[in-house]
Amino acid sequence: MRWKDGRRSSNVEDRRGMSTGRVVGSSMVFRLLPMLIRSKIGRWVLVLGVVIFFGAKMLGFDLMPLLTGGQTGPGTIQTQSFSAEEQELADFVSVVLADTEETWESVFHSLGRDYEHPGLVLFTDRVQSACGSAHSAMGPFYCPGDRKVYIDLSFYHDLKNRHGAPGDFAQAYVIAHEVGHHVQALLGISGKIHAARSKASETEANQLSVMQELQADCFAGLWGYHAHTNRQLLDSGDFEEALTAASAIGDDRLQRQSQGTVTPDSFTHGSSAQRVRWFKRGFESGKISECDTFNTDSL
Repeated sequence: MRWKDGRRSSNVEDRRGMSTGRVVGSSMVFRLLPMLIRSKIGRWVLVLGVVIFFGAKMLGFDLMPLLTGGQTGPGTIQTQSFSAEEQELADFVSVVLADTEETWESVFHSLGRDYEHPGLVLFTDRVQSACGSAHSAMGPFYCPGDRKVYIDLSFYHDLKNRHGAPGDFAQAYVIAHEVGHHVQALLGISGKIHAARSKASETEANQLSVMQELQADCFAGLWGYHAHTNRQLLDSGDFEEALTAASAIGDDRLQRQSQGTVTPDSFTHGSSAQRVRWFKRGFESGKISECDTFNTDSL
Protein backbone atom coordinates (compact mmCIF):
# COMPACT_ATOMS: atom_id res chain seq x y z
CA MET A 1 0.00 0.00 0.00
CA ARG A 2 1.07 3.57 -0.67
CA TRP A 3 0.24 4.78 2.80
CA LYS A 4 3.25 6.67 4.19
CA ASP A 5 2.21 10.08 2.88
CA GLY A 6 -1.35 9.61 4.06
CA ARG A 7 -3.13 11.64 6.72
CA ARG A 8 -2.96 10.31 10.27
CA SER A 9 -6.28 10.08 12.10
CA SER A 10 -6.84 12.26 15.15
CA ASN A 11 -9.01 9.54 16.69
CA VAL A 12 -6.33 7.13 17.91
CA GLU A 13 -5.64 6.44 21.59
CA ASP A 14 -2.37 4.71 22.44
CA ARG A 15 -2.66 2.63 25.60
CA ARG A 16 0.17 0.23 24.79
CA GLY A 17 2.19 -0.87 27.77
CA MET A 18 -0.30 0.56 30.25
CA SER A 19 -1.69 -1.39 33.17
CA THR A 20 -5.42 -1.89 33.60
CA GLY A 21 -7.11 -1.13 36.89
CA ARG A 22 -3.95 -0.44 38.92
CA VAL A 23 -4.07 3.33 39.09
CA VAL A 24 -6.36 5.96 40.56
CA GLY A 25 -8.69 7.29 37.89
CA SER A 26 -9.55 10.95 37.58
CA SER A 27 -13.21 10.24 38.38
CA MET A 28 -12.21 8.83 41.78
CA VAL A 29 -10.09 11.89 42.51
CA PHE A 30 -13.02 14.22 41.82
CA ARG A 31 -15.35 12.12 43.95
CA LEU A 32 -12.97 12.52 46.88
CA LEU A 33 -12.57 16.29 46.50
CA PRO A 34 -15.58 17.39 48.63
CA MET A 35 -14.47 15.16 51.51
CA LEU A 36 -10.88 16.43 51.32
CA ILE A 37 -11.96 20.08 51.23
CA ARG A 38 -14.13 19.69 54.36
CA SER A 39 -11.21 18.28 56.34
CA LYS A 40 -8.22 20.35 57.51
CA ILE A 41 -5.92 17.39 56.91
CA GLY A 42 -7.60 16.89 53.54
CA ARG A 43 -6.86 20.46 52.52
CA TRP A 44 -3.20 19.96 53.44
CA VAL A 45 -3.19 16.78 51.36
CA LEU A 46 -4.55 18.73 48.39
CA VAL A 47 -1.92 21.46 48.78
CA LEU A 48 0.83 18.87 49.06
CA GLY A 49 -0.51 17.07 46.00
CA VAL A 50 -0.51 20.28 43.95
CA VAL A 51 3.08 21.06 45.04
CA ILE A 52 4.24 17.53 44.11
CA PHE A 53 2.38 17.58 40.77
CA PHE A 54 3.80 20.89 39.57
CA GLY A 55 7.21 20.18 41.10
CA ALA A 56 7.41 16.98 39.08
CA LYS A 57 6.23 18.91 36.01
CA MET A 58 9.13 21.36 36.38
CA LEU A 59 11.55 18.45 36.62
CA GLY A 60 10.18 16.91 33.43
CA PHE A 61 7.97 14.20 34.93
CA ASP A 62 4.35 13.98 33.84
CA LEU A 63 2.08 12.58 36.56
CA MET A 64 -1.12 13.08 34.55
CA PRO A 65 -1.39 9.37 33.55
CA LEU A 66 -1.87 8.59 37.26
CA LEU A 67 -4.97 10.79 37.26
CA THR A 68 -6.39 9.58 33.94
CA GLY A 69 -5.99 5.88 34.46
CA GLY A 70 -2.91 5.73 32.29
CA GLN A 71 -4.80 6.66 29.14
CA THR A 72 -3.69 9.13 26.52
CA GLY A 73 -6.10 11.24 24.56
CA PRO A 74 -7.30 10.73 21.00
CA GLY A 75 -4.71 11.43 18.35
CA THR A 76 -1.80 10.53 20.64
CA ILE A 77 0.70 8.04 19.27
CA GLN A 78 3.35 7.30 21.86
CA THR A 79 6.91 6.99 20.65
CA GLN A 80 8.80 6.09 23.81
CA SER A 81 9.88 2.50 24.47
CA PHE A 82 8.69 1.18 21.11
CA SER A 83 10.85 -0.08 18.27
CA ALA A 84 10.85 1.69 14.92
CA GLU A 85 8.95 -1.25 13.43
CA GLU A 86 6.26 -1.08 16.12
CA GLN A 87 5.90 2.66 15.73
CA GLU A 88 5.61 2.38 11.96
CA LEU A 89 2.82 -0.16 12.43
CA ALA A 90 1.00 2.24 14.77
CA ASP A 91 1.36 5.00 12.18
CA PHE A 92 0.07 2.63 9.50
CA VAL A 93 -3.04 1.84 11.51
CA SER A 94 -3.66 5.56 12.02
CA VAL A 95 -3.43 6.23 8.28
CA VAL A 96 -5.79 3.35 7.47
CA LEU A 97 -8.30 4.64 10.01
CA ALA A 98 -8.06 8.13 8.47
CA ASP A 99 -8.70 6.71 5.02
CA THR A 100 -11.78 4.81 6.20
CA GLU A 101 -13.01 8.13 7.59
CA GLU A 102 -12.80 9.67 4.12
CA THR A 103 -14.62 6.77 2.50
CA TRP A 104 -17.48 6.59 4.98
CA GLU A 105 -17.91 10.36 5.13
CA SER A 106 -18.53 10.24 1.38
CA VAL A 107 -20.85 7.23 1.56
CA PHE A 108 -22.90 8.68 4.43
CA HIS A 109 -23.12 12.01 2.60
CA SER A 110 -24.67 10.17 -0.35
CA LEU A 111 -27.23 8.76 2.10
CA GLY A 112 -27.99 12.25 3.41
CA ARG A 113 -26.37 11.53 6.75
CA ASP A 114 -23.32 12.63 8.74
CA TYR A 115 -20.65 10.08 9.57
CA GLU A 116 -19.52 9.88 13.19
CA HIS A 117 -15.86 8.86 13.36
CA PRO A 118 -15.01 5.87 15.55
CA GLY A 119 -12.11 5.92 17.96
CA LEU A 120 -9.31 3.37 17.73
CA VAL A 121 -7.44 2.12 20.79
CA LEU A 122 -4.01 0.50 20.64
CA PHE A 123 -3.33 -1.71 23.65
CA THR A 124 -1.04 -4.40 24.97
CA ASP A 125 -2.27 -7.73 26.39
CA ARG A 126 -5.44 -6.49 28.10
CA VAL A 127 -7.74 -3.50 27.86
CA GLN A 128 -10.84 -2.08 29.51
CA SER A 129 -13.64 -0.94 27.21
CA ALA A 130 -17.30 -0.03 27.63
CA CYS A 131 -17.98 -3.64 26.65
CA GLY A 132 -15.88 -4.94 29.55
CA SER A 133 -12.35 -6.23 29.97
CA ALA A 134 -10.77 -7.89 26.95
CA HIS A 135 -7.59 -9.86 26.34
CA SER A 136 -5.48 -9.64 23.19
CA ALA A 137 -6.15 -13.35 22.52
CA MET A 138 -9.69 -12.31 21.54
CA GLY A 139 -8.27 -10.45 18.55
CA PRO A 140 -9.32 -7.01 17.31
CA PHE A 141 -12.88 -6.00 18.19
CA TYR A 142 -15.36 -3.16 17.99
CA CYS A 143 -17.26 -2.01 21.09
CA PRO A 144 -20.59 -0.31 20.28
CA GLY A 145 -20.80 0.93 23.88
CA ASP A 146 -18.02 3.50 23.35
CA ARG A 147 -17.88 3.26 19.53
CA LYS A 148 -14.22 2.35 19.45
CA VAL A 149 -12.11 -0.25 17.66
CA TYR A 150 -9.58 -2.05 19.87
CA ILE A 151 -6.45 -3.79 18.60
CA ASP A 152 -3.28 -5.24 20.07
CA LEU A 153 -0.77 -4.88 17.24
CA SER A 154 0.69 -8.29 18.11
CA PHE A 155 -2.35 -9.68 16.27
CA TYR A 156 -0.62 -8.80 13.02
CA HIS A 157 2.26 -11.10 13.97
CA ASP A 158 -0.26 -13.93 14.41
CA LEU A 159 -2.00 -13.02 11.16
CA LYS A 160 1.26 -13.39 9.30
CA ASN A 161 2.89 -16.33 11.08
CA ARG A 162 0.01 -18.41 12.45
CA HIS A 163 -2.58 -17.77 9.75
CA GLY A 164 -0.26 -17.29 6.77
CA ALA A 165 -1.67 -13.91 5.77
CA PRO A 166 1.17 -11.37 5.47
CA GLY A 167 1.09 -7.94 3.87
CA ASP A 168 -0.02 -4.43 4.73
CA PHE A 169 -3.34 -4.63 2.90
CA ALA A 170 -4.18 -7.76 4.87
CA GLN A 171 -3.53 -5.68 7.98
CA ALA A 172 -5.66 -2.85 6.63
CA TYR A 173 -8.52 -5.27 5.93
CA VAL A 174 -8.66 -6.09 9.65
CA ILE A 175 -9.13 -2.42 10.57
CA ALA A 176 -11.65 -1.85 7.78
CA HIS A 177 -13.68 -4.87 8.94
CA GLU A 178 -13.95 -3.53 12.50
CA VAL A 179 -14.86 -0.09 11.16
CA GLY A 180 -17.56 -1.93 9.21
CA HIS A 181 -19.11 -2.91 12.55
CA HIS A 182 -19.08 0.77 13.50
CA VAL A 183 -20.99 1.57 10.33
CA GLN A 184 -23.53 -1.12 11.25
CA ALA A 185 -23.96 0.51 14.66
CA LEU A 186 -24.54 3.94 13.12
CA LEU A 187 -27.08 2.57 10.63
CA GLY A 188 -29.00 0.76 13.37
CA ILE A 189 -28.20 -2.68 11.96
CA SER A 190 -26.32 -3.90 15.05
CA GLY A 191 -29.19 -3.02 17.37
CA LYS A 192 -31.71 -4.94 15.26
CA ILE A 193 -29.43 -7.99 15.09
CA HIS A 194 -28.85 -7.91 18.84
CA ALA A 195 -32.61 -7.85 19.45
CA ALA A 196 -33.25 -10.66 16.96
CA ARG A 197 -30.50 -12.86 18.40
CA SER A 198 -31.92 -12.57 21.91
CA LYS A 199 -35.13 -14.25 20.70
CA ALA A 200 -33.52 -16.85 18.42
CA SER A 201 -32.25 -20.36 18.96
CA GLU A 202 -28.50 -20.87 19.21
CA THR A 203 -28.24 -22.00 15.60
CA GLU A 204 -30.36 -19.08 14.37
CA ALA A 205 -28.37 -16.63 16.51
CA ASN A 206 -25.13 -17.94 15.02
CA GLN A 207 -26.52 -17.49 11.51
CA LEU A 208 -27.46 -13.88 12.26
CA SER A 209 -23.92 -13.33 13.58
CA VAL A 210 -22.51 -14.77 10.34
CA MET A 211 -24.63 -12.36 8.28
CA GLN A 212 -23.45 -9.45 10.38
CA GLU A 213 -19.78 -10.42 10.06
CA LEU A 214 -20.02 -11.01 6.31
CA GLN A 215 -21.59 -7.59 5.88
CA ALA A 216 -18.63 -6.09 7.76
CA ASP A 217 -16.36 -7.94 5.30
CA CYS A 218 -18.32 -6.43 2.42
CA PHE A 219 -18.01 -2.98 3.99
CA ALA A 220 -14.24 -3.56 4.27
CA GLY A 221 -14.20 -4.37 0.56
CA LEU A 222 -16.21 -1.23 -0.15
CA TRP A 223 -13.53 0.81 1.62
CA GLY A 224 -10.87 -0.96 -0.45
CA TYR A 225 -12.70 0.01 -3.65
CA HIS A 226 -12.66 3.71 -2.73
CA ALA A 227 -9.08 3.61 -1.42
CA HIS A 228 -7.99 2.15 -4.76
CA THR A 229 -10.28 4.03 -7.15
CA ASN A 230 -10.30 7.47 -5.54
CA ARG A 231 -6.91 7.64 -3.86
CA GLN A 232 -4.78 5.00 -5.65
CA LEU A 233 -3.46 3.54 -2.38
CA LEU A 234 -3.17 -0.06 -3.53
CA ASP A 235 -0.13 -1.71 -5.04
CA SER A 236 -0.02 -4.81 -7.20
CA GLY A 237 -0.84 -7.83 -5.07
CA ASP A 238 -2.67 -5.92 -2.32
CA PHE A 239 -6.10 -7.23 -3.30
CA GLU A 240 -4.82 -10.81 -3.10
CA GLU A 241 -3.39 -10.10 0.37
CA ALA A 242 -6.84 -9.16 1.65
CA LEU A 243 -8.40 -12.27 0.10
CA THR A 244 -5.75 -14.42 1.75
CA ALA A 245 -6.51 -12.80 5.13
CA ALA A 246 -10.28 -13.23 4.71
CA SER A 247 -9.79 -16.88 3.83
CA ALA A 248 -7.33 -17.46 6.69
CA ILE A 249 -9.82 -16.44 9.37
CA GLY A 250 -12.86 -18.26 8.04
CA ASP A 251 -14.64 -20.36 10.67
CA ASP A 252 -14.16 -23.63 8.79
CA ARG A 253 -10.42 -23.14 8.49
CA LEU A 254 -10.00 -22.05 12.11
CA GLN A 255 -12.10 -24.98 13.38
CA ARG A 256 -10.16 -27.46 11.27
CA GLN A 257 -6.89 -26.10 12.64
CA SER A 258 -7.98 -26.09 16.28
CA GLN A 259 -10.17 -29.18 16.58
CA GLY A 260 -9.71 -31.15 13.38
CA THR A 261 -13.42 -31.04 12.50
CA VAL A 262 -15.82 -28.47 11.08
CA THR A 263 -19.26 -27.69 12.56
CA PRO A 264 -21.14 -25.26 10.29
CA ASP A 265 -24.00 -24.67 12.75
CA SER A 266 -21.48 -23.18 15.19
CA PHE A 267 -20.06 -20.69 12.68
CA THR A 268 -20.24 -17.08 13.87
CA HIS A 269 -18.15 -15.29 11.21
CA GLY A 270 -18.63 -17.32 8.05
CA SER A 271 -16.60 -19.81 6.06
CA SER A 272 -13.43 -18.86 4.21
CA ALA A 273 -15.28 -18.94 0.89
CA GLN A 274 -18.06 -16.72 2.23
CA ARG A 275 -15.69 -14.17 3.70
CA VAL A 276 -13.76 -13.96 0.43
CA ARG A 277 -16.99 -13.72 -1.60
CA TRP A 278 -18.41 -10.80 0.38
CA PHE A 279 -15.15 -8.88 0.57
CA LYS A 280 -14.86 -9.20 -3.22
CA ARG A 281 -18.45 -8.07 -3.64
CA GLY A 282 -17.79 -4.86 -1.74
CA PHE A 283 -14.45 -4.29 -3.46
CA GLU A 284 -15.82 -4.80 -6.97
CA SER A 285 -18.99 -2.72 -6.53
CA GLY A 286 -18.05 0.02 -4.07
CA LYS A 287 -21.76 0.24 -3.24
CA ILE A 288 -23.31 -0.14 0.20
CA SER A 289 -26.47 -1.51 -1.41
CA GLU A 290 -24.47 -4.54 -2.58
CA CYS A 291 -23.64 -5.49 1.01
CA ASP A 292 -27.09 -6.61 2.17
CA THR A 293 -26.24 -10.02 3.59
CA PHE A 294 -29.61 -10.21 5.35
CA ASN A 295 -31.67 -10.35 2.15
CA THR A 296 -29.87 -12.69 -0.20
CA ASP A 297 -30.60 -16.11 -1.62
CA SER A 298 -27.15 -17.38 -0.76
CA LEU A 299 -24.38 -16.26 1.57
